[in-house]
Amino acid sequence: TLQKGILLFQLIVYIPMLSLGIPLTMIAFWVFCCKLKRWTETRVYMINLMVADSFLLFALPFMIYFTKYKHPADNLCATIEDIYFTNMPMSILIITLIAIDRYIAIKFPLKAKMLRSPLKSASICVCLWITLIIYSYLHRNFYQRKETVCFQKESTQPNYSSLFSLTFVFFIPLGIVIFCSVQVINCLKKKMATSPHETKIVQKAIHIVSVNLCVFIICFSPFYISLLLRFVVDFDGACSLFMKVRASIQICACLANSNCCLDAFCYYFAAKEFPEFP
Repeated sequence: TLQKGILLFQLIVYIPMLSLGIPLTMIAFWVFCCKLKRWTETRVYMINLMVADSFLLFALPFMIYFTKYKHPADNLCATIEDIYFTNMPMSILIITLIAIDRYIAIKFPLKAKMLRSPLKSASICVCLWITLIIYSYLHRNFYQRKETVCFQKESTQPNYSSLFSLTFVFFIPLGIVIFCSVQVINCLKKKMATSPHETKIVQKAIHIVSVNLCVFIICFSPFYISLLLRFVVDFDGACSLFMKVRASIQICACLANSNCCLDAFCYYFAAKEFPEFP
């Protein structure tokens, strides 16, 4: 009964999300690939973010179908799992890079010209893609070979590699995003105090940075905290909590995946407000 309720909840969330996410992502691609005249750091990061979100949207219908019908862990399942579990971390890491780039540009405007360039941003994104694809492949081959059902971890043995990925894929980026966003907001407030005629523009920028930070925390924190709880339950051997934690992961994943829709909306306005990070 619990699993049926979760599947119904997933359908209620994912069907509107796909209906909204696909056209929004297409519009975002059109804006960042065709409408912008210059290649900037923001443009490079945003295109990579849209690619990651597009792959995640592509994997969602398969994930819903495989979960509902308990699809066996075959080669097709492995491919979809690789796509799904690579692109959510990639979205998080690119959002982190955007926060760092914005922080450097506003906090250290003189050094920013030396530290930042579209080529450097593209090189960092390529390195991240390669690293995550290799990690996803190795993780599946070493830790998920015993699983028989797609998108379901049946083993109750603690997976220490998941603790490593949780730390470096979310909790460290979360700290970086919070630090950079707070520093940028403080810098903008100081600028607002010294330049009264720019107050309205700076207030808009502060609002956008604050919204981006809130969306990041609200969308991803519940999911990764649930995954951390899953590790604790497996480590402690608390089998009675297994089903409840699995249910919380599935529900929180809906919120995390909804970030695919919100990325296009939030960062379009962020790029508009900080077109060249002056």
